[in-house]
Amino acid sequence: MSPKNAALILFILAFVGLVVPWYFNVAFLLAGGSFAPAPFIAAVSANKLVAGITWDVYLAAAAFSVWLLQDASAAGVRRPWAYVALTFVVGLAFTLPLYLAMRKVVR
Repeated sequence: MSPKNAALILFILAFVGLVVPWYFNVAFLLAGGSFAPAPFIAAVSANKLVAGITWDVYLAAAAFSVWLLQDASAAGVRRPWAYVALTFVVGLAFTLPLYLAMRKVVR
């Protein structure tokens, strides 16, 4: 696969990774959910399965952030801290493919 095609697929995955999770986030908020710390922690700890998935994503996001901060200068990607912030504000499903696509674009 060419780098251009890989970047295109990664940009599409980033878009899907933005839209799909945020569809559910908005539905959660419209149903009376909250991102305030106490109710949010209660929601992401609702049962063992949800807590396991939550921790899996958070730990993957932390590992990705450490790798990204080390990788960005070598890969020529600017503003690595913006990607870290996006990871924890928007989501890993958006930021991971976006960062990988940007690595393809700058090369």
